[in-house]
Amino acid sequence: MDNKTDNTHNIAALESEVRAAVEQGHDVQETVRQLTLRKISARSLDIESLRQITLAVVRGARAGAQKELSKSAAQASIAKAQLKQAITGLDVALAQFAEATKLALQEAAGRAQRYSSEDLSRTRADLETLETIFLETLQASASSSKDAAGDILHDLAAHSRTHGSAVGAQLQETLSVITHQLATTGRSQVAAGLHLAKATSDLVRQIAAGVLTGLADHVTPGSSKEKEN
Repeated sequence: MDNKTDNTHNIAALESEVRAAVEQGHDVQETVRQLTLRKISARSLDIESLRQITLAVVRGARAGAQKELSKSAAQASIAKAQLKQAITGLDVALAQFAEATKLALQEAAGRAQRYSSEDLSRTRADLETLETIFLETLQASASSSKDAAGDILHDLAAHSRTHGSAVGAQLQETLSVITHQLATTGRSQVAAGLHLAKATSDLVRQIAAGVLTGLADHVTPGSSKEKEN
């Protein structure tokens, strides 16, 4: 199986897993968060991979909720909550990815090491589009679904644009750290073998495994947002 076919298979598997999580309805937010982080840590950390992962999660969540949304009011209410939880799980996972990047930078600085300006610039360019990818994926999925699931996704996208997302809040911190390090790194090339994408991926894997539990508390949206609607 070549890499392209393998990636397509893995993305389809993620969509299926998210759909099953929403349909089963057990701890949807946490399940989707873990599924997303595991997939991020298992793939090459480029912006196109993150876009594909985000799209797969949104598609899976929408598909998982769609059937129940057409049933009784009580069932539809539950499905609506589960769809929201799935999207929150995705938002938190993307935020934790951004947090892991910041932590990788701080750990290197603590060892008096720095990533190259090229590495930092590439990472900053990718991260600057991450919240936009999240919001645009929600909106595109909403526009393609002229049903209750589409309406919910549209509302979630509008809410995140107005009130902010977990990933957007975390990106402000991470991008600030990258900009500061770029200013102090200049054009110097640093220790060979020091790659930000790999360091971030390693930390994401630890977050998914529950080793770095403090990060989850830091970027999880507050309880007030959970209670809205």
